[in-house]
Amino acid sequence: MSVLRKGIEEVNIPLNYQPTEDEPYMSPQQIEYFRQKLTKWRTDLQRETAETLHHMQEESSNESDTIDRASTETDRSLELRTRDRERKLILKINQAIERIDEGTYGYCEETGVPIGIARLDARPIATLCLEAQEIHERLEKTQREE
Repeated sequence: MSVLRKGIEEVNIPLNYQPTEDEPYMSPQQIEYFRQKLTKWRTDLQRETAETLHHMQEESSNESDTIDRASTETDRSLELRTRDRERKLILKINQAIERIDEGTYGYCEETGVPIGIARLDARPIATLCLEAQEIHERLEKTQREE
């Protein structure tokens, strides 16, 4: 069971808690659920990054075969690109946690309407409601086609 401190009151969150549309939107329980989800995601990504760096440092770069060296370099390049994407994802996770701290988490940055529990559960770093996201994607597609 987790505890969320909000002001003086404590809110207990069961370990198997799942937010629902039936409870008040962005209730203290929901906020704590998403904070924990984001924090765990960030921790997992940071651990994977550390493991990759450790593996790359241990990996031998003294392969005598040109094909082996090329294969190793390709693998390293792919790993580094993946880690760069994860680094950017960690920044978005940190921004989502900041929005929780500021009290703006869960609301569309463009319209101010609730993003929705199901959308946030699927993509906890979402900043736009579904409608605003669809408009944004259509505009991007139109600009690419021009």
